[in-house]
Amino acid sequence: MTPLNPRTARRAFFALLGFAAAAALAGCDRAPPKFRASDITGTTYGSTFALTDHHGKARTLADFRGKAVVMFFGYTQCPDVCPTTLTELAEAMRRLGADAERVQVLFVTIDPERDTPELLRNYVPAFHPSFLGLYGDAAALERTVKDFKVFYQKQPGPTPSTYTVDHSAGAFVFDPQGRPRVYVSYGAGPEVFAHDLALLLRAGG
Repeated sequence: MTPLNPRTARRAFFALLGFAAAAALAGCDRAPPKFRASDITGTTYGSTFALTDHHGKARTLADFRGKAVVMFFGYTQCPDVCPTTLTELAEAMRRLGADAERVQVLFVTIDPERDTPELLRNYVPAFHPSFLGLYGDAAALERTVKDFKVFYQKQPGPTPSTYTVDHSAGAFVFDPQGRPRVYVSYGAGPEVFAHDLALLLRAGG
């Protein structure tokens, strides 16, 4: 092997240095976003669903491709967790400004016995007009909660119709490509939702 002369060696060194710098910058571009909530990127659960919205339209996750999606499980007669979370999400939408048009909030009822389409239609958009309530029959609901690993259980009340429902209280956030990316625990606040949704929208998924 013929050794390089000093001038050629120097050129090769600087070329290599430039390549390394470019690679480092490219690596910075691919750095994962710094979410404030729990990063669940790459998870294998919660990939999709097949439910009906409060307008009577069949829905799957693919219907919202191009938007960041927040999916939350609850019920309309919930005394605290559900209205609190929906209120936080409404405030997050306000903070996002024009970007809120690229966000879809989905409220999945775990109480289809009482949460009729009409009740969902009146309850869910009261927090924000773009929010959608989703429901399904017993089989569809069971498939969905199993896929998302959501817990719920009835707790008896004074009468058969006044029961409460214990349930998982976090929200799942999907990027515009329909991939689960963030899990937001109950009580995190609107600033966490707004921050992480903004990151996903800027990244474009």
